[in-house]
Amino acid sequence: MDSSAPIVVQKFGGTSVADTERIRAVADHVVRTVRHGERPVVVVSAMGKETDDLLRAARDVAASPPGREMDMLVTAGERKAMALVCMAINDLGVPSESFTGSQAGFLTDGTHTDARILDVRPDRIRAAIEAGRVPVVGGAQGVSDTNDVTFLGRGGSDTTAVALAHALGARSCELYTDVSGVFTTDPRVVSEARRMDRISFDELLEMTANGCPKPAMRSVEFARTHGVDLHIRSAFTWEQGTWVSKEEEFMEQAIVSAVVHDTDEAKVTILGVPDRPGIAAGLFRSLADAAVNVDMIVQNTSADGHTDISFTVPHGDLAVAIPVCERVASEVGATRVTTDDGIARVSVVGAGMRSHPGVAATVFETLAGNGINIEMISTSAIRISCVVRQDQVEQAVQHLHDAFSLADGPKLVD
Repeated sequence: MDSSAPIVVQKFGGTSVADTERIRAVADHVVRTVRHGERPVVVVSAMGKETDDLLRAARDVAASPPGREMDMLVTAGERKAMALVCMAINDLGVPSESFTGSQAGFLTDGTHTDARILDVRPDRIRAAIEAGRVPVVGGAQGVSDTNDVTFLGRGGSDTTAVALAHALGARSCELYTDVSGVFTTDPRVVSEARRMDRISFDELLEMTANGCPKPAMRSVEFARTHGVDLHIRSAFTWEQGTWVSKEEEFMEQAIVSAVVHDTDEAKVTILGVPDRPGIAAGLFRSLADAAVNVDMIVQNTSADGHTDISFTVPHGDLAVAIPVCERVASEVGATRVTTDDGIARVSVVGAGMRSHPGVAATVFETLAGNGINIEMISTSAIRISCVVRQDQVEQAVQHLHDAFSLADGPKLVD
C-alpha cells in the first residue's frame, strides 16, 4: 500500500458479518478499498446475534454474573469475528492482522459492561499500516488501568471506530450497517422516507437521542467533539450513504430534516408535591444516584402550595425509578406516585429551526388536526418533542413527515 494514501476506518456491524458468506463479502470490499488507493483500518462487531446468545448463556448459568466475567465473555464475540475477517482478507491476497481492543491501544475506565474510553494509543495499528497490512480490530472493547478486559456497551463498536479514526488522523470513518444511510424517518413506518445525502452532527445527535437506533449516540458525540467525518452506508449494496459533518460545512440548512420516534418511554408523575425550594433538586439527585436516566420533565403551576412533577424514563429504568420516587414522595409529604408505560415520543429535528418561525405551530396543528393529544412537550434549539399515546405514535410520525413534505426533499432556510 502507498504510504501516502489516505487512511479510512471501516466499521462493520453484526448483520454485516453475520455469517461466513457475509464475511467474505466484507473482505472483498476491504480489498477493493486497498486497490482503489486507500489504506483501510477495519473494526468489526460480533457476528449476527452472537452477543445476545452470549448474554443468554450467562443468564442460564448465573443469576448475577460478575461484571468482569461478563466483559470477558461478551468481547469474545468480537474477537471471533475479527479473526475470521482477517483470515478472509488474507485469503484474497492482501496481508491482514487482527487486534483486540487492548492490543489496539484502547485504555478505559474500570466500569464493567459499559466502560468509557480514556485514551487511545494505536502504536501497533500504525505499525501494521506502515508495514502494508490491513488491521482488523475487535470493536467495543479495551483494557482498564488494572489490566482487565472491558466492554464499551451496546453500540460500542461505532465508538471504537470513531475513536480510532481520530487517533489515526483518518480521512473519514465509514459505518457499515444493514441500511443505506440516515433516513428522514423510519422506513418501516413511512414507506416514503427518504435517505439524506448529508446531515449535521447536531441533527444526528438529536435523532439518536430521540429514537433513531443507528449509529450509537456515543459515537456521534465523539465524532462531533473531534471533528471526525462519518459516512453511514450499507454493507449489502455498498452504495453511497449519508455523510455527517460539522454544520459550518453546509451552505444551506433544512428547516426540518427528520421525524423520529421512541416507544421505549414511560411517564412517572408525583402528585401533590409541596412547592418549596430544593424538593425537585432532591428528587432528581436521588434518581441520578440510582443511575436512572431522566428525559423530559414537566412541573405544573403551583396551586394551594402544591404542584405535580412528571418526567419520562426508559422502560428499563422504571423499576428502579418507582421506589426512589415513592421514598422521596413519602419524605416530602407528596400525595402519591403514578406511572404510565403506554406513552411514546415523537420528535421533529432540523438545524433550520433556529432561524425559521412556525415549526412548533405546524407540529401542534398537525397533531391536533389528526386527533392526537399531546401530553408533554420538550424542545431544544433544533428539536421539538411531544409525548403522545403509544398506539398513536406511528400516525403522528406519518402525519408530521407529510406536513413538512420530507419525502419531496428538504425545504431550505432562505
